[in-house]
Amino acid sequence: MSVDSAELVTHPAIMLALILWLDLLFGDPVYQLHPVRLIGILLSWYESRLRSIGLDGKFGGIILVLLLLFSALVISMGISSYLKSLHWSLSWLWSMYLGWSFLALRDLLVHAKHVAKALETENLPEAKRQVGMLVGRDTKLMDFPACGRATVESVSENLNDGVIAPLFFFCFFGIQGMLLFKIISTLDSMVGYQNERYQNFGWCAAKLDDFLSMIPARISWLLLSGTAALFPEYSGRNALRVGWRDHAKLPSLNAGWCEATAAGALNIRLCGPIWREGKLDHNYWLGSQRDREGATAWDIQLASRLALITTLIGSGLIVVLLWLTEFKPFFST
Repeated sequence: MSVDSAELVTHPAIMLALILWLDLLFGDPVYQLHPVRLIGILLSWYESRLRSIGLDGKFGGIILVLLLLFSALVISMGISSYLKSLHWSLSWLWSMYLGWSFLALRDLLVHAKHVAKALETENLPEAKRQVGMLVGRDTKLMDFPACGRATVESVSENLNDGVIAPLFFFCFFGIQGMLLFKIISTLDSMVGYQNERYQNFGWCAAKLDDFLSMIPARISWLLLSGTAALFPEYSGRNALRVGWRDHAKLPSLNAGWCEATAAGALNIRLCGPIWREGKLDHNYWLGSQRDREGATAWDIQLASRLALITTLIGSGLIVVLLWLTEFKPFFST
């Protein structure tokens, strides 16, 4: 491959476009050696060792975060450096592989489609089973509207966690930025719980996840609202208004931005009573009181379409900006 061709395919704008194309075409690959799975295995190993020596409080949680960040970043950058010493294309393929592994839009939309199909056929047990693959709450008491609500909430929240935030960190820190975000996101999903076992130990991971997601969540609010304004089946103005008004109703610092915006865009009410481990976790409603409670199969399809178009518009803007400004992310290939 010529030098000009090498410069073209390693340009951050081209890499981002190819990574998104891989995710939309093939989805997130599922196998034992998936990078996020390996991060989880290493996390669990570090946790067990730290707890075995009595470091099970906040200090131990901080050590866990530092150990995992250092290990994963050093391993990733070490592999990239070694492959680059053999040939630049091998390092590029490694970066593309990691970037592809760190996006999860297609799989999210496929899971949402399965729930929508179960709602259309009025198969409540199957709807609950499919919803259980998307959310961490109890599904036993869910009816059809609750299954729909949970799915729309998951699609909107994971749009930020699984797409917008990774792309945001790619812009400034390249593939290693995506890796950093995925490490913290995985830490939060595994130890960032408000229960007796993890309240202190997972404190650092939860706070870091909140911090890293703060800007992307608000960008997602603007992108979702702007996209909704372009199509008659959504309400862009209501999305912007409800997202701003109701985002703070949820305990999560950032999840409310996307979920409340989705509620406004679809003119429905989301959240409501949510149960975890047999106990009522919260009973907050997002959206206007005049709007319909719950979500139908059609609402899920609309939410999925909104997430997809928002991703295409957002990533398209990033690609254009990276190309025109010639900005090079730190740690770029």
